[in-house]
Amino acid sequence: MSASERKRELRRRRHRRVKMGHIKRRAAKANVSEKSHLASKIRNLTPGAEEIIARLNLEER
Repeated sequence: MSASERKRELRRRRHRRVKMGHIKRRAAKANVSEKSHLASKIRNLTPGAEEIIARLNLEER
């Protein structure tokens, strides 16, 4: 039997939170090319990506 939609939603949210923690730590030490790579990973990970990328200063526009 599959999990309810709410449980799947919570699991996705928790996974995003952990993954964003890893990305934030890597972004602190990243050079320009690594920052653009991290920005693309964030875009694939979460719907509110552009706001997060701007907050972390990963891309200059």
